[in-house]
Amino acid sequence: MSTAVPAWTGADPYAAALRAGRGPLFLRRDDGWLLPLDVDRWCGRADPVDRDVLDRCEGAVLDVGCGPGRLVGELAARGRPALGIDVSETAVAHTLRLGGQALRRSVFAPLPGEGRWDTALLMDGNIGIGGDPDTLLARMAQLLRPGGLLIAETDPADVDERTRVRVVRLPGAHATGTPFPWARLGTPALLRRAAGWEIAGHWAGAGRRFVALRTRRASSSAEPPNRTAVISSQRPRNPCADSPAASR
Repeated sequence: MSTAVPAWTGADPYAAALRAGRGPLFLRRDDGWLLPLDVDRWCGRADPVDRDVLDRCEGAVLDVGCGPGRLVGELAARGRPALGIDVSETAVAHTLRLGGQALRRSVFAPLPGEGRWDTALLMDGNIGIGGDPDTLLARMAQLLRPGGLLIAETDPADVDERTRVRVVRLPGAHATGTPFPWARLGTPALLRRAAGWEIAGHWAGAGRRFVALRTRRASSSAEPPNRTAVISSQRPRNPCADSPAASR
């Protein structure tokens, strides 16, 4: 899969909505079907459902598709090692302003600490990134350490869909820009696709649904995995000796 940054991420209406901190914003299929995007919540503070997810995280956390950074910012405020990645320059800049660490990077591009992250997050529908959940799950397994934890937010509906969409600001707006692949998975669909993963649980809160998966653990005869992930930032930092190292 290409590691190129999608063209839509640097243009209105997505960047404009993030700068404004509010919607409306939608993903629109060619047939006119709309998926609302909860920009207002994304640009706010971590809510109780978010904080419950973060309470379940272990060790160093990679937030894939971090958006404007509410989760990375909350983890930073807790003193937890975390890195957000997003293909949107506006989203990364917002995350940095919140005090979190973030890189403008596709999940399919080379990333810091590959194979050593303790927890990875696919929140806010980001299981749909790339339009191919099987490929995305395989990539997440590459990023996590043996026995590492993936927490993915699933669609409230029992759906398993691959499609192409564009971002639009208003329901009746003319669809412009290059369409890009996206996917929607409910909890049953994700559990069906989780071959090779250990199912660690699933739950719901405030109408949102989540699945926790673990990568297969290393054999007992193997050496213990290095559990420290290397976190890169776009700002200079002076990490403590027992914190994830900062590099570029």
